[in-house]
Amino acid sequence: MKVLITGGAGFIGSFVAERFLAEGCDVTVLDNFDEQVHPPGEPTNVPPGAHLVYADVRDERALRYSALDAELIIHCASAVGVAQSLYRIHHYVDVNARGTAALLQILTQHKHSLRKLVLLTSMVAYGEGLYQRPSDGKLMRVPVRTEKDLKKSGWEVVCPVTGEALVPTPTPEDAALHGANIYALTKRYQEELAFSIGNLFDFPVVCLRLFNVYGPRQSLSNPYTGVLAIFLSRLLAHRKPVVYEDGKQSRDFISVHDVVRAVILACEQTAADGEVINIGSGIQRYVGSCARDLARLMGVDQVEPEITHLFRKGDIRHCIADISKARRLLGFAPRIAWEEGLGELIEWTRTTWSTDRLDTAQGELSQHGLLVDRRARPETGS
Repeated sequence: MKVLITGGAGFIGSFVAERFLAEGCDVTVLDNFDEQVHPPGEPTNVPPGAHLVYADVRDERALRYSALDAELIIHCASAVGVAQSLYRIHHYVDVNARGTAALLQILTQHKHSLRKLVLLTSMVAYGEGLYQRPSDGKLMRVPVRTEKDLKKSGWEVVCPVTGEALVPTPTPEDAALHGANIYALTKRYQEELAFSIGNLFDFPVVCLRLFNVYGPRQSLSNPYTGVLAIFLSRLLAHRKPVVYEDGKQSRDFISVHDVVRAVILACEQTAADGEVINIGSGIQRYVGSCARDLARLMGVDQVEPEITHLFRKGDIRHCIADISKARRLLGFAPRIAWEEGLGELIEWTRTTWSTDRLDTAQGELSQHGLLVDRRARPETGS
């Protein structure tokens, strides 16, 4: 089987490419080796046996060459990062939306061999996840927090009617997409564009809405990448991990190896065709505790994270995956235990390079007015 993987030398794409090669597939990897993500020098993470097309996903000529007779296409190529997307608007829309549109344009002309298109999208499209009101169990969605919300109610999300703190609960795929940052919007556009063209031109599309993916090969020098990689780059530089807000915001972390299994299952199972499917662990983890877990497993338990009480505009408080649909349609369940996955990630850092660039990123965010010092003390009545 001929498989095209856009972004196939990236963090997730390279593992997907290796898996298809191991299955005996004819694999083409298209990647532009963006310097923010890839180390300088010769291209890395290109699996032996893969055909490399060194090109940008917006390059329609390269896409046409790569996708001409592909039977499966896994679209991983993307500019990633919530905070950076808020001031590199054109870049994120251009790479994510126009890059996807360029691929779809090719498929409207050369789709005769295509069996399926699988897109990797993101949970950021949800914005805040699903919440439950403790007093009566009512499920609720709320907008992404603003500075005004923090000043009034503190860090946690509260019910706009009763004022009580809401409890995060797993978010299903049919939850409305409230994500308002540029990255979230582009990931939403990717899904809508792909389903629209897939329906019109009669090829199946599956969108895997990924939660927080971690594992080896995630860039340790990109200050806009996953939070665990950013923590690791700080620890490797003998500096404290920097944690925004109060450290009690939570996310759902999933190993890259589990994501690769989900991709394979999505290619194999026709029940997934035309569906958006959450891929996460279904487990809530607090960001500050994650920093402490990494320090402990690296043998530097005494290094406490720096809790900054800084608010990055556009950040959500909680979002956890409801993975019941993945279980039902794909037969998917995560296999990699938390500390097993962190152990592998830490071991991998011994063989790769790392540069702590968080200070530069924070400077850029501050320059654009996106980083705000809020102690989140609720207002008190007079």
